[in-house]
Amino acid sequence: MTYATQQQMIDRYGASALVMLTDRAEIATGAIDAAMITRALADADATIDGYLARHYALPLATVPPQLPPIAQVLAFWSLHLTEPDAKTKADYDTAQRMLRDIADGRVKLAVAGAEPQTTAASGVRMTDRPRPLSASTMTGFI
Repeated sequence: MTYATQQQMIDRYGASALVMLTDRAEIATGAIDAAMITRALADADATIDGYLARHYALPLATVPPQLPPIAQVLAFWSLHLTEPDAKTKADYDTAQRMLRDIADGRVKLAVAGAEPQTTAASGVRMTDRPRPLSASTMTGFI
């Protein structure tokens, strides 16, 4: 499942920024390399799925509103060949923190039909044989 599209990337970052990051041909074409954007978005989707798989059945039936911005930030980050600016780094760190919060269950996604997985038991259960040495069996020794 795709969490973000190329058009959403253009809307968020602007076509000129994406041209600068994706037009890596020896002779510049001045156009966005759609294959590179698609690959970056696929990598972002795989990263997100890795965090979601812990609590949600994949693929999700619908895309929750929290995921497209995260996918866009991850894809934009991966398009950089050099050190990105401070804003891009801060956005990336925030996206990673949000994914960790989703994976840890601190942030719940409102997805119809995809209930978070629950554990089989709610606590530790232990069974053992009766104690052979107790106060009642040790009468006279204690």
